[in-house]
Amino acid sequence: MAGTGFYTSCLSSTSNLGTCWLVLKTHNARALPGKLPGTGMRRLAIRAEVEFVTADKARELVEVNGYSVLDVRDKNQFERAHIKSCSHVPLFIENKDNDPGTIIKRQLHNNFSGLFYGLPFTKPNPDFVQSVKTQFPPESKLLVVCQEGLRSTAAAEKLEKAGYENIACIISGLQTVKPGTFESVGSTELENAGKAGLVTIQGKISTVLGTILVCAYLFVTFFPDQAEKLFQLAPTG
Repeated sequence: MAGTGFYTSCLSSTSNLGTCWLVLKTHNARALPGKLPGTGMRRLAIRAEVEFVTADKARELVEVNGYSVLDVRDKNQFERAHIKSCSHVPLFIENKDNDPGTIIKRQLHNNFSGLFYGLPFTKPNPDFVQSVKTQFPPESKLLVVCQEGLRSTAAAEKLEKAGYENIACIISGLQTVKPGTFESVGSTELENAGKAGLVTIQGKISTVLGTILVCAYLFVTFFPDQAEKLFQLAPTG
């Protein structure tokens, strides 16, 4: 086992069945037969550990180490911007169920999160792992990405349990990726793909209003006589 770095371990046993497992996390997952003290022949399982990296390190993993990019965001964020040549398998899919409980939840969601942040009403994708397996064998090197880093972490955990051995995630997601880090496709930059709904409109309105106020201030400052005439023309309730 030379050259293998161990990070965490846990030990469990079931005496009635005569089994004993020692699970060690490494960056190179494999399973080895072995003996534990005071036991007969047992099986030693070594499990891979998900690697969390910065955006620059993620680019290195793709360009130098041969990692493939797996985007697990929803369809809307993916279409706004995604890394060129990546694969898209959403961890959550749009929930179109029509049972009474779901209809109520969808309406509440659309009136708040959907309206202000442009977030779709979703549910877990039951075919996520299987869809990934159709594209990538377990020995593949995968950079799993999402917008904030939460979905990619959950997806990586699922894939790890499914036997994938080389998985990396970007810390805090694509929102930390600066323009030019990856070649991207879409109508906006990767870091802005999560912005939608009234929040973005309010931001634009605030910019316009701010510009108008600045212009008005400059006009009153440098052309006080003309400004006074305009005020006199304004209707007085």
